[in-house]
Amino acid sequence: MKVWTKVKIKDQNIQVERICRSFINYLYGYGIIRDLSRKYNISKEDRQMMEQYTANRISGLLLLFLSRDYPRINDIANKYNLDATSDLLIQPEIEGYIEK
Repeated sequence: MKVWTKVKIKDQNIQVERICRSFINYLYGYGIIRDLSRKYNISKEDRQMMEQYTANRISGLLLLFLSRDYPRINDIANKYNLDATSDLLIQPEIEGYIEK
């Protein structure tokens, strides 16, 4: 019988940590999150709590991906595939250097 539970991973992976910190800066450092933080006066402590939560989740997904644990990634995708976000139009967005 499967039981849904949260597990904290004790192993540290310096590459995952570095990538995760970059992702957090990418997501929270500029743009809408920064603007909303200012608009709604989100405290520094609350912002750090959101960033920590996001970092923990991203690093867990990265570790699952690197270990090729696709069944667990699939379980997460199925559990959180909620109708509440069904009206979102997902448009992948990236930044980076390109050769011209």
